[in-house]
Amino acid sequence: MKNIRLKLARVAKDLSQEELAQLVGVSRQTIGLIELGKYNPSLSLCVAICTVLSKTLNDLFWEE
Repeated sequence: MKNIRLKLARVAKDLSQEELAQLVGVSRQTIGLIELGKYNPSLSLCVAICTVLSKTLNDLFWEE
């Protein structure tokens, strides 16, 4: 399942995949795969992404 919420939060912060990746210490490809729903990130990576995007885990990663 694609993670549209992550992409929307990233775009709202005016960050490219590359910029977000650099801020959380992963490759741009990793961010792309997370957004496509083809990579299941670790909890620590999820927390790092949420911190950068000023969102909670519920906002971005937990299914409704």
